[in-house]
Amino acid sequence: MKNFTESQLQAAIARAGLEPGIFDRIRSALLAEPETAAAFEPAHIAYYLGALLIIGAMGWFITNAWDTLSGLTIFAVALAYALAFGTVGVLLYRRPATMIPGGLLSAVAVCMTPLAVYGIERKLGWWPSLDPGGYSNFHPWINGSWVLMEAVTILVAAVFLRYVRFPFITAPAAYALWYMSMDGTDLLFGKQWTFHQECWISVAFGVVMLAVAYFADGETERDFSFWFYLFGLLTFTGGLSLLGDGTQIGKAIYCLLHLGLIVLSVILQRRAFLIFGALGVFIYLVDEAEGYFRNSFAFTVVLTLIGIAFIILGILFKKNESLLTARLRPFIPSRVRQRHALPVAETP
Repeated sequence: MKNFTESQLQAAIARAGLEPGIFDRIRSALLAEPETAAAFEPAHIAYYLGALLIIGAMGWFITNAWDTLSGLTIFAVALAYALAFGTVGVLLYRRPATMIPGGLLSAVAVCMTPLAVYGIERKLGWWPSLDPGGYSNFHPWINGSWVLMEAVTILVAAVFLRYVRFPFITAPAAYALWYMSMDGTDLLFGKQWTFHQECWISVAFGVVMLAVAYFADGETERDFSFWFYLFGLLTFTGGLSLLGDGTQIGKAIYCLLHLGLIVLSVILQRRAFLIFGALGVFIYLVDEAEGYFRNSFAFTVVLTLIGIAFIILGILFKKNESLLTARLRPFIPSRVRQRHALPVAETP
């Protein structure tokens, strides 16, 4: 949307023949409105980067050194981190100037949950399945014994969201659901499922996550569905992409499904659908080009042409975006229209 200076707005009001004092009344009315979510600022990069570093240090990048600690010690450390970050996060969130770092620290507290639950399970020697080994195995390996850690993480995120209405807290919950789609399958059915079947389970679980995100979309002023959309798309398209080469009909269906995601991006006003849809179509086209032009100079030419075609399609889409949105407006849910303040179509 184009930005206007104060002088431009005053000049436009004068050209429109409106009374001179209307600008001051509009400005006063806008200033009297309650404060909405803050616009993105450079400081926010530091906030999010700091939070991700803490989450990574206590999750993704935990080393084998932690395996030398007892389960009770691991639980105590994780609980101390959670209480410290959670308490400070809630206090900061209550102040408008520090709402974002407060929400992020609350999300950090939620992310301590898997480690805390792991410590208790390690202390008691109780696992839903077999002993999974060190906590450093949690992220790279599928194991049914991780399910309780993921389930409690989702529960803790739900509790935090009742008191800290910060959308990023849904990220660890969505992340845990994504992992649960894989670990839950291992717990319930063991290793008897083939890789092909596991991919289909991933696809089905992705659809469930997308459905949850859809019904939460636009229900509140803040966007609590973004991360469920993101991980739902990751699970759905990831499962489809890993299903294998398949037949030409299967590949065509794969392409059509991702074209459907592009259409949904307009209906739901979600760019994540556009990105994943475009990636799916790209994978399909590259796979077809490689199949027909393998070990040929034509492969380079075809890929170049595909790249040019994508750029041209992007230009055409941008040029006709408003027309396309108007055509699809009847299919856009009312709560999505309200969230994006889409203009009402004029009656012809």
